[in-house]
Amino acid sequence: MTQIRRCIRAAVFSLLLAALLMSAWLPPSFAQGKTTLIKAARLIDVRAGRALTNQGILIDGERIKEVGPFAEVQSKAAGAQVIDLGNATVLPGMIDCHTHILLQGDITAEDYDVQLLKESIPFRAIRATVAVRTSLMNGYTALRDLETEGAMYADVDVKRAIDLGYIEGPRMFVSTRAFSATGMYPLSGYSWELKVPEGVQIVDGADNIRKAVREQVKYGADWIKYYSDRRYYLRDGALHSWVNFTDEEVHALIDEAHRLGHKVAAHSMGREGIESALRGGVDTIEHGDGLDEEMMDLMVKRGVYWCPTIFVGAYVAEGRAAAGAPIWKTMVDLERNAFGKALKKGVKIAYGTDAGGYAWTENQAKELAYMVRYGMTPMQAIQSTTFVSAELLGSLNDFGVIERGRFADIIAVRENPLDDITRLEHVGFVMKGGKVIKNQF
Repeated sequence: MTQIRRCIRAAVFSLLLAALLMSAWLPPSFAQGKTTLIKAARLIDVRAGRALTNQGILIDGERIKEVGPFAEVQSKAAGAQVIDLGNATVLPGMIDCHTHILLQGDITAEDYDVQLLKESIPFRAIRATVAVRTSLMNGYTALRDLETEGAMYADVDVKRAIDLGYIEGPRMFVSTRAFSATGMYPLSGYSWELKVPEGVQIVDGADNIRKAVREQVKYGADWIKYYSDRRYYLRDGALHSWVNFTDEEVHALIDEAHRLGHKVAAHSMGREGIESALRGGVDTIEHGDGLDEEMMDLMVKRGVYWCPTIFVGAYVAEGRAAAGAPIWKTMVDLERNAFGKALKKGVKIAYGTDAGGYAWTENQAKELAYMVRYGMTPMQAIQSTTFVSAELLGSLNDFGVIERGRFADIIAVRENPLDDITRLEHVGFVMKGGKVIKNQF
């Protein structure tokens, strides 16, 4: 009997040791949830477009269990850890619907070429881990990353590392390689005797495009992204462009993506590129500097979202003009005019910065000030980077609002961003999925 007891004790000890070792190995995403109560002096209800005072947010594990007046919520929060954010303003984590985590600035062709020619994909992926953490620390709890710029499927790897808890970063929606046609995307200008990297997946012909869409989905693409146009020029005061794909090719791309349950984003700057994308049934227009009222009306009718990416255009304009493309300076003014008109017409304007097109050391929230300067109220700008962007991602049941059942993706700033939108460039508290990432209060 004594021998049996010893065997049982040894077995129990072994199991406990194995459990301890396993808990040390498992990434943070496997940690057990806890109950937390956030005390918010001011909370922005982005769905209703109003600010509420003295609110409580009860969090059970990763998700929000209750939101309401603090005294009422506190009565249901026995044993919860309390986080008192003082006089801070609390709002949902911000969402950026147009980024490039594997790019580190792209003002000139040389900036771009150096990254593709002199940096390995593993090296670029390492830099991307820094970019996603920077984004999260700045208050962005979700990103839609619109292509790897020659880094193949490395965005899927970064997303997986975040999901498993090995690195910190936002919730990722990735589009892998993106598409363009032969001769219509960098790298370009090199000797025909050299095989240089391509910034995107080059594909021609409807059948080949359908196969390529399937391939990207196979390797982890959440969205499909393609380049609708290039070579921008002015005519009669409007921005025009050369279209990259035939209507047959565009239809094949979008139809195949939709058939597989995936949405499509189109880089479309000039009038022709935008029109081609809308004709094909695209879900989002990216950049859209040359939007006119006819195209806006069509977007409203079809429920197509617009990601203007204003800040990046202003950021790169001088450098690209100096490099021989002065039209980029004109495009800044064209987009400002288009933004005001689209806002009045009710176009769904989602938040996208094109971060990576400028260095990740620039805060993505600088986009908000441009949106307000171009006609949005601070509340509308905040709704764009929360509620509207979550709608675009089809994820409003999970995040984008601080409501019961949603992930506890929550940020806070010291003062009221409804008084000064630039305060969102200084986020002091970040929580993602109930886990505090940053707390300066």
